[in-house]
Amino acid sequence: MSIEPQLVTVLSGIVSGGAFPDIAPAGTALPYCTYQQVSGTPVNYLGAESSDKKSSRIQVNVWSATRAQAMTLIRQIEDAIVKAPLFGMVEGGAIATYDDVTKTRGAMQDFSFWA
Repeated sequence: MSIEPQLVTVLSGIVSGGAFPDIAPAGTALPYCTYQQVSGTPVNYLGAESSDKKSSRIQVNVWSATRAQAMTLIRQIEDAIVKAPLFGMVEGGAIATYDDVTKTRGAMQDFSFWA
């Protein structure tokens, strides 16, 4: 089972511009989110069986016109993910960023999910 539909629902409820895998379409209104799987923790058994759960580390990026708004939104996203039934855990604090091409302010944070 993929957690993406649930994650998009949570993210889209916070940012007015929507949530997109990897990159947002050109012209997307601010603020918006992007997300991508950046890692995961494999489950290894001594036998030949496979796990019915998979781990994925998802990086969520918020893009906004101002640093203050980006940081406010990433904190709201953290709270929403922790409270949502996604089995999500925070994997580090928010990191501020800036995109020279789009001239937007951003914040990114990693979360771990099991599904």
